[in-house]
Amino acid sequence: MSMPFYVPPEQVMKDRADFARKGIARGRSVIVLGYDKGIAFVAENPSRALHKVSEIYDRIAFGAVGRYNEFESLRVAGIRYADLRGYSYDRTDVTARALANTYAQTLGAVFTQESKPFEIEIVVAEVGLTPEEDQIFRLTYDGSVADEQGFVVMGGASEKAEERLGAAWRPGLSLGESLRLAVDVLAASGDNGERREIGASQLEVAVLDRERPRRTFRRIVGPLLTSLLSHVNPTSDAPSTDEGHPGHPEVLSGDSADDGTSSPSDPGPAV
Repeated sequence: MSMPFYVPPEQVMKDRADFARKGIARGRSVIVLGYDKGIAFVAENPSRALHKVSEIYDRIAFGAVGRYNEFESLRVAGIRYADLRGYSYDRTDVTARALANTYAQTLGAVFTQESKPFEIEIVVAEVGLTPEEDQIFRLTYDGSVADEQGFVVMGGASEKAEERLGAAWRPGLSLGESLRLAVDVLAASGDNGERREIGASQLEVAVLDRERPRRTFRRIVGPLLTSLLSHVNPTSDAPSTDEGHPGHPEVLSGDSADDGTSSPSDPGPAV
């Protein structure tokens, strides 16, 4: 009688963690950082249809790196959770902390019980009435939750990028200063330490603006984004886009050749 194959539990967990980390590292980076009027999300993402940053609820947004189909399923589940809780109780009862705890339970269950862990890393951020009340939660593939202060970097060479960002970031930066700092960090995180040129067309930028009355999420695109990145003071009527209701699909166009589109049987590349 042959003996059953045995693998120590700690080796199984280590192999799963290594597998997930490698998948996340292949994804393009996302930077989340506070500025004087809210929280900014800056993602390296040439696709105009497959978003890595999205609105979840009135004052809450979501950013992710890794397998698109995996973090998209969590994004949709988060919107449903927020809508149901806000409808059943009160809109103020929907918080980033509660949403992060829900995501942590799902990620932890998949990591320990499924044969393949999620190859994703996500951030849930909530803008407060003051900068001191802003909350940024980082969740990793195994369900671990970290309460980040001021900024966070995910994907790619995130450790080195976070060191560079930490050395330059300070509270009270303007939106333009924050975006230029984030792009500078992304440009310095190329392979072999080479700097890259990253234009506005290669970025996905959104903010949680505490000065907006209720729904604080908006995307920064077009001439407004270009002016913010080029040290030009944007005019008050420069165009930006408001997100549609997060529970409904958006009508978008402009897929790139490397946009992570995949068939149901193919989980697709990391983004």
